[in-house]
Amino acid sequence: MRSIELVIFDCDGVLVDSEMITNRVFCEMLNELGVEVTLEDMFERFVGHSMATCIEIITELRGCPPPDGFVKRLRHKAGAALQAEVEAVPGVSDVVDSLNIPYCVASSGEPAKIRLTLGKTGLLGRFEQKIFSVVDVARPKPEPDIFLHAASEMGVAPSACAVIEDTPTGVSAGVAAGMYVYGFAAHTPSRRLLDAGAHEVFSKMSALPASLAQHCKSST
Repeated sequence: MRSIELVIFDCDGVLVDSEMITNRVFCEMLNELGVEVTLEDMFERFVGHSMATCIEIITELRGCPPPDGFVKRLRHKAGAALQAEVEAVPGVSDVVDSLNIPYCVASSGEPAKIRLTLGKTGLLGRFEQKIFSVVDVARPKPEPDIFLHAASEMGVAPSACAVIEDTPTGVSAGVAAGMYVYGFAAHTPSRRLLDAGAHEVFSKMSALPASLAQHCKSST
């Protein structure tokens, strides 16, 4: 069992309970465009992808790109909903505070959204100077770029990193980066995360510290 020296958290769905909020807004706006999708479809097709990839998916579904201003309106409406509703994932503050090794966040979201949700949930102070976004790299998840970038910036070899992800897309990116990947199955079926390559799956954040401690203990 490998030694873990850095924990890399995804943001949406792992640190902040934002996926239902943003995808509800996204789903409503797509239906308004005539793209008939359900909230379940959103989690199947869109969750875990960068905005650029989401636009490619929308273009494929409707046969043409979304209208000008769509992304701006989506960000505005989703931001307002997050400001009003977002909360931290239950137990995550205690988990972060319990870590005795370095940690950071690496997200497919853009910096403004990451800072909004971490700030609203009281987590921002824990991650200042340790926030890495899809805008920092050339390729989004499921490519490994964001995780490799985070590891490099934090000065830790990829093989010594643990990734915490809640989507198959993110799990695939962590595996491609050569990292140990935990699948967080609070909203995503465990089987989908395991099929994407997750090494372990858990459904309550409180279960994470014991497993991390076991990895660190095994290396001594």
